[in-house]
Amino acid sequence: MEIYDRGWRLKALRKKRGLSQKAVADRLGVDRAAISAYERNIATPRIDVLENLALLYRTSVDYILGMEHRAALYIDDLSESQQETVRSIVETLRREFLKEES
Repeated sequence: MEIYDRGWRLKALRKKRGLSQKAVADRLGVDRAAISAYERNIATPRIDVLENLALLYRTSVDYILGMEHRAALYIDDLSESQQETVRSIVETLRREFLKEES
């Protein structure tokens, strides 16, 4: 079973690297209490801290967030008309698959 608990993942990554919360905090320029709060899911790291955690732990932000297996379709480089066509196709497929599952 996959674990999608951000705090659990952060703690596991830190321990895998053999680092203390204080060492991580010092490297990232935050308080040790912040690292503890991230690992206990009491606080959410700012995006810059999240990026630095990923670099420090040699992983991806997607992994930390539990999104590494989620499919993504980037359509930003398509024209507005093409993007709308893709959205329409996806919506049609969703409706059809939901009917089949019912």
